[in-house]
Amino acid sequence: MARAANALLSRFRVRACAFALALLVFPLLLAGARAQSAFQTAVSSAILVDFTTGAILFEKDSERQYQPGGIVKIMTALVVFDDIRSGKISPDTVFTVSENAWRRGGGPSGGAAMFAPVKASITVGDLVVGMLTVSGNDAAITLAEGVAGTEGEFSARMNAKAQELSLTGSEFRNSTGFTDPGQRSNARDMAQISRYLIRTYPGLYSMFSVPDIEWSKVKQRNRNPLLNAGVGADGLQVAWVRDAGYHLVGSAVQNNQRLIVAIMGAKSEKERLEEAKRLLEWGFHSFEHRQLFAADAEIGRAGVFGGAAGSVGLVARGPVMLLMPRNSQDKLVAKVTYTGPLHAPVTKGAEVAQLEISRGPLKVLEVPLFTAEDVPVGSLWQRAVDGAGVMVGDTARDLGQKLLAKIGK
Repeated sequence: MARAANALLSRFRVRACAFALALLVFPLLLAGARAQSAFQTAVSSAILVDFTTGAILFEKDSERQYQPGGIVKIMTALVVFDDIRSGKISPDTVFTVSENAWRRGGGPSGGAAMFAPVKASITVGDLVVGMLTVSGNDAAITLAEGVAGTEGEFSARMNAKAQELSLTGSEFRNSTGFTDPGQRSNARDMAQISRYLIRTYPGLYSMFSVPDIEWSKVKQRNRNPLLNAGVGADGLQVAWVRDAGYHLVGSAVQNNQRLIVAIMGAKSEKERLEEAKRLLEWGFHSFEHRQLFAADAEIGRAGVFGGAAGSVGLVARGPVMLLMPRNSQDKLVAKVTYTGPLHAPVTKGAEVAQLEISRGPLKVLEVPLFTAEDVPVGSLWQRAVDGAGVMVGDTARDLGQKLLAKIGK
């Protein structure tokens, strides 16, 4: 009898702890000096984004809209990459350079071109490299016509992708970035497009960093000056628009940390490059990723009703990381929430809870949590104990309500 009572008491304790977990709050103190002061930039519109978390480290009027010019070729590449992934085309698929692409975007146009000969048959891979390395308009038009039939149909694909990514400040009218009254974008959207592209197509992203190309006996170097600026940059695009200024979208890696920078409306090539470098260096030196929980570490436990065990461990799919100002002493608060108890059987790997990290009043990170092991249905005795626990809990609640009613009289 005593053994049964002890088992009952033990299971009630587990249940009480498991329910309490839903409200558990514990501090994580990161010691160090004060965070760095805010960055200042001369450009009219800029944003700096952490690639891993998507956190915005700096922004200045980042939703201001501009004629984007050649940086729209990032979205052009993304649509082409989508078709490569789906199997509709491959890097070896051959497209023909139309007279339209040659006249409007090639040598006769006087603009940025890879100098593909008219009627030439060129692979998708070479066209993408020509478009991204030297901002080749002939390559961009050829890709648009090859993928969608016309530039108009291709721009519809670009806008559909923008809608899929929930971009609110962009409208695309062509694959090249040629000035059009209806074409617009902003630094925030371009950074988001770039982050998505790098995350989704890390292999194809390497096409942005090809150092040079040669077509029609014309050798050209990559037009992105950030690649040789000594900041670890490895891709994306630059542009100049007469009435909008100088734009740059770039990404760089230092010490396994990737940042994305977008600048629009700079006054000169020099200002565009210098401010992009300054922003990246500031970001790399001012912020770092902190590991809050190791991969597979038990972050909490959730109660299980009717199971062979009274609770189950909760884990994240990988290490829980948070971007923090270097040497920050900000206090973080972690909270595990779930709707419980869970009902047996419980399968390992089921998403059942969420870890929330807050810094002051701001929620800075949300991570789904998964069950760490299977919990089979318990014995008849274990299920009876759980049922008794629910009845005891209901009785206690009813008594409490009656007591409060008496106090209120």
